[in-house]
Amino acid sequence: MRPHVELIDAKDLIWHIAEFEHATGTAQQQNLCYDEEDGSVSAKVKFTSDWQRPSGVHNALTEWYILEGEVSLGDQVLVAGDYWAAPKGVVAPNIQVKKDTVILLFREYGDWQFEPCEQDKDYVREDQKLVVAHSSKMDWIDVESGSPMRFDLGGTPVPGLYIKMLYRDEKTGFYTRLIKAKPGWREHPLAHHPVFEEAYCLEGSFHYNYGEMWPGTYFFRPALVRHGDFTAGDEGTVWLLRCDGDLVDWYTDNASVEMKGDAVNWGPEYPHTLKPVLLQPVRSRSIGPMDDPSYQ
Repeated sequence: MRPHVELIDAKDLIWHIAEFEHATGTAQQQNLCYDEEDGSVSAKVKFTSDWQRPSGVHNALTEWYILEGEVSLGDQVLVAGDYWAAPKGVVAPNIQVKKDTVILLFREYGDWQFEPCEQDKDYVREDQKLVVAHSSKMDWIDVESGSPMRFDLGGTPVPGLYIKMLYRDEKTGFYTRLIKAKPGWREHPLAHHPVFEEAYCLEGSFHYNYGEMWPGTYFFRPALVRHGDFTAGDEGTVWLLRCDGDLVDWYTDNASVEMKGDAVNWGPEYPHTLKPVLLQPVRSRSIGPMDDPSYQ
């Protein structure tokens, strides 16, 4: 399963050779979160030359969100802010990428294997299809208008949020979307969900119990992990957000976590020792160590 990653900044991560088969050109990837059991990954990919690959079928649900540059998918040209997804068993068209293009790559329920085939080939998934979203041109949808984005325990949409739906599996509820919070938007209680939740910050800033997010920061949070006390910055914020099912908020107010005991060989009388923390998610150089008293 994927590890709990909260928070990291992509610029602190090392670059690996990108995991692409049957491609011409060069690319590198930063692994934001990697499932070593089934090969699922969330990564930032940088194409270091012009790059291309023929049409074919991925071994996993595969999604690209373009951060910079240009991608030609079949006869469609995608630019920064655009997106495409190929569910497992769906033929993806031939693809060409310009040098210096940067994308977010998401691969779910499988590894990097790719089988070239003809673009018009009849394949095994009649219930799924290729998804292309020119999200750079899409309008934001107010969550209060009934979009399946975020609800409180009673099923009421939480105001102040807007979305652009990129992908949704009607059978499982798995979906990927852009979410925007207005400046100063606030959701106070801690929450947990029956599904995983991951996000990459694209614009603005956002503060919550694990720290602050800014462009390039990322988290992957397994189901049932409590988090919250959200406050968007003065400029608001925009994320790319994914869940493996419908996102339902189960709230906890007046939350408290305590661990009691008597110090033995650490504490104020022992120089150079530190108070232990209750929770130690992955941290990065940019985010800093988990030694702030607010996390105790």
